[in-house]
Amino acid sequence: MSGHSKWATTKHKKAVIDAKRGKLFAKLIKNIEVAARTGGGDPDGNPTLYDAIQKAKKSSVPNKNIDSAVKRGAGLEAGGADYETIMYEGYGPNGVAVLIECLTDNRNRAASDVRVAMTRNGGSMADPGSVSYLFNRKGVVIVPKGELSEDDVLAAVLEAGAEEVNDLGESFEVLSEATDLVAVRTALQEAGIDYDSADANFVPTMQVELDEDGARKIFKLIDALEDSDDVQNVFANFDVSDDVMAKVDA
Repeated sequence: MSGHSKWATTKHKKAVIDAKRGKLFAKLIKNIEVAARTGGGDPDGNPTLYDAIQKAKKSSVPNKNIDSAVKRGAGLEAGGADYETIMYEGYGPNGVAVLIECLTDNRNRAASDVRVAMTRNGGSMADPGSVSYLFNRKGVVIVPKGELSEDDVLAAVLEAGAEEVNDLGESFEVLSEATDLVAVRTALQEAGIDYDSADANFVPTMQVELDEDGARKIFKLIDALEDSDDVQNVFANFDVSDDVMAKVDA
């Protein structure tokens, strides 16, 4: 998972400061709205909402935007849309498996956006179930390193059900069963360890190792997919070595 996680973490940092900030904000706000609609507007009683709010705050989304999203989702303020989650499956260049998670109020628009992005960037759509079996739903918590060692993080989360801690360079990735995500995140908080995000994500069970050309192609495809307002997350089973990553960044 290292290559993909490291790339995703770096990209997220860049997204916070570049021109796509508006798009990132919109997606984080949508997450909050949906979480509040599904589980109520009280973050203390709704862990999904709590995590969505934390993630938005870490990405510098203004508090007033966060509060409005909670109110819209909980039905206390007008203007909320009726979003549904749709998963699309496909293959990118070099046979990389791609899962595309959409949160949309217009199914036709979402399907069209995804199909166009895939076909224009060397990808192809696949039947439901033909790609998803290559992924497991996991709890993923990203912890900034600071002064922490891997052992510090492991000691804090082991009892809570964490399965592994991976070193991503500037941060650690803590993986668990999706059902243990809240317990793991709570264990970190109780240990006084700060974290950047806590999400239930699709983690690949096997990976396709990519060279520089392959990496550029898959990054281009994922960027095109994420350019759609309806696409919330893209998961893919590629791995890129640090050497290849350095060449792509250069």
